[in-house]
Amino acid sequence: MTEAQRYTEAWEGFWGNTSDVPGEAIWDSDPALTAAPHLDLLQPYVADPGLPILDLGCGNGTQTRHLATRFPRALGVDLSHAAVELARRADRAGVARYEQLDLADAERVRALHERLGDGNVYMRAVIHQSRPEHRAPVAGAVAELIGTAGRAFVVELTPAAKEVLRDLAEQPGGPPEKLRRVFAHGLTPAEATDDEVPALLRSAGLELLAEGRTELVMTECRRDGTRIDLPARWFVAGRG
Repeated sequence: MTEAQRYTEAWEGFWGNTSDVPGEAIWDSDPALTAAPHLDLLQPYVADPGLPILDLGCGNGTQTRHLATRFPRALGVDLSHAAVELARRADRAGVARYEQLDLADAERVRALHERLGDGNVYMRAVIHQSRPEHRAPVAGAVAELIGTAGRAFVVELTPAAKEVLRDLAEQPGGPPEKLRRVFAHGLTPAEATDDEVPALLRSAGLELLAEGRTELVMTECRRDGTRIDLPARWFVAGRG
C-alpha cells in the first residue's frame, strides 16, 4: 500500500467509525461559530453571489448545509466515501449535494469545473493535514474551481495549533477522547508551516485579497471544562 493509499484509508477509517451524532468529530462545530463568521469575512469580496458554493473537505456536511442558506447552490466534496455518505444522510431536507473527490486529482477537479463552471469556494482545514506532496495540488484545485469569477475562503491551522494539540496529548491521562480518535486513525493535524499556505495559494495563480488570524472552534473541552480553540489563519483569494 502506498502512502497516498494509507492516507485515504485513514480518512475512510475515521469517518467510517463516526456516527450521525452532531459534534462527534472534534472539528464538527456549530456553523454559527464556524461557517457563518467565515462567510461574513468572504462576502465583501464575492464578485458573483449567483455562483454555486463548493465546500472542499466537507466531511459530514455540517458546514455545507449552512453554506446552502447563503448561496443558490451548494456542493460538498470529500476524499472519503464514508464522509460523503454521512453528509447525505444528515441532509434530510436535501439542501445541498455531496460527491467524493480527491482534490489532488487534477483531472477530476478539472472535470468538475467543466461541469459546474466557476464557483465560490469554502475550504476549512484541509491543506494543513494533507500529505506534503498533495498540498500544492489542493491549492491548485481551489484555483481551478473558482476560475476567473469566483472567490475562495481558505482557513488553515497554524503551527501554534500543533503546540496546543501536543500539550493536550501529553497531559496526564492522555488526550481528550475526540482528539484521541484523530490520532488513533493516524491523522496528523497542523503539519503545514505558517507561510506555506499563502505561498501555495499564490503559486497556484491566486491573489490574496484579505487575510487575518482567527481560531477554529472544536467540539471538545480540556479537563477544566474550557473549550478547545485552535489558532488558524484565514485568506480570501481570487484572480483580482
